[in-house]
Amino acid sequence: MTTTESGIDVAVVGSGSAAFAAAIAAVGQGKRVVMIERGTTGGTCVNVGCVPSKALLAAAAARHTAAATGRFPGLAPAEVPVGFPALIGGKDALVEQLRAEKYTDLAADYGWEIVHGTAAFAGSTATPVAEVALNDGGTRRIQAAHYLIATGSAPWTPPVDGLAEAGYLTSTTAMELDALPESMIVVGGNAVGLEQAQLFARLGTHVSVVEALERLAPFEEPEVSQVIEEVFADEGIAVHTGVAPAAVRRDEHGYVLTARRGGAPIELRAEKLLVATGRRPVTAGLNLDAVGVKTGERGEVVVDDYQRTTNARIWAAGDVAGGPQFVYVAAAQGTLAAGNALTDAGRTLDYTALPRVTFTSPAIAAVGLTDAQAAEAGLPCDCRVLPLEYVPRALVNRDTRGLVKLVAHAETGRVLGVHVVADGAGDIVTAATYAITAGMTVDQLAHTWAPYLTMAEALKLAAQTFTADVTRLSCCAG
Repeated sequence: MTTTESGIDVAVVGSGSAAFAAAIAAVGQGKRVVMIERGTTGGTCVNVGCVPSKALLAAAAARHTAAATGRFPGLAPAEVPVGFPALIGGKDALVEQLRAEKYTDLAADYGWEIVHGTAAFAGSTATPVAEVALNDGGTRRIQAAHYLIATGSAPWTPPVDGLAEAGYLTSTTAMELDALPESMIVVGGNAVGLEQAQLFARLGTHVSVVEALERLAPFEEPEVSQVIEEVFADEGIAVHTGVAPAAVRRDEHGYVLTARRGGAPIELRAEKLLVATGRRPVTAGLNLDAVGVKTGERGEVVVDDYQRTTNARIWAAGDVAGGPQFVYVAAAQGTLAAGNALTDAGRTLDYTALPRVTFTSPAIAAVGLTDAQAAEAGLPCDCRVLPLEYVPRALVNRDTRGLVKLVAHAETGRVLGVHVVADGAGDIVTAATYAITAGMTVDQLAHTWAPYLTMAEALKLAAQTFTADVTRLSCCAG
């Protein structure tokens, strides 16, 4: 049976961060919203992304810290056994709690309906409608003044001979295992691959990382890559860079991955294989052509600066729109799309000072331009790198692995980029985000207040390297 419903201001396809932000904004304007979700409410971040991965990373870090206390005189390393099923169970309980508090209960509080089913567009460019195949049977036809596509992204894998037949883990399914693997190959050396590799290694799995490009964290500064490769080596994680997998097979002992680096063949074996080579927008099955919505080469919905698609009544936000894949970007775009659709606000977002964090330990964080990007933009730049061995907090922690790199305009001194490897790198970069947004110079940054014995003091110390030799300053230098 098919039912038709009209009088809806915004129909949202998806239920993640972009979807909820848009729905909240629309309801706040007194509009009627219907949300359509084919799977679990809450999207990637709370269910299979940020929340579960960071919860497990925190647990793995706690175990690693106990084992590494030998760096402090008088503290002997401790062996901490891993109850993996209980660890996964605790992660699942946290996910369920936050899904309820931040998503399902929130929708009920605001008063919009969540329709559980699979949506596809029908009608025409002038009169689009959303047809929903309901999960419990039947079809519902939804007519709205505006539609928001917020279907997110899903793990993507490169074409590798035998991979599909052998099967593999993604970052999602790896966090659903019921037993800790003895060994694991992680394909992909960017943010997700790095986090998953260190997570399992710190829980006791023998991990090898394979990256097709020439260094780990290949889109960060080279100095950052060098530090994280040294950290992984210290923690017993094998790193193979410049290696593109050629074939995968599976036997009774696990997985065999073959590749070549230069002219030399490489063969790696492990119990499990995790592929973390990026994510692609989810648009399959939406029937976007029928309503005049254009998609790009990777399946992303093409949008303008206002989040409007090539159909004036259809908008898109979050990962599906092909922009930076961060939950805070998705939320901002969802709010933006709702405002522009319902009030013709004509607002846009400025991504100049958009920060990013990879939650390894030490963490990687960055905002603004790399020195290479500054050069490509024709900007005269001056760079300084401050190793953490000159940061008092790192010395007190007895862990000086890391650095702060500042990229500044060589003529004006304006801060163009900040790149950090350190515990608390995300907090340091948050301060740097404000500095870049405000157009601060390195001289101004060098003369701001910074509490002593905080890791954030590293930002000020790095700025001071443009005018002084911080390696010779005392802790009392202002």
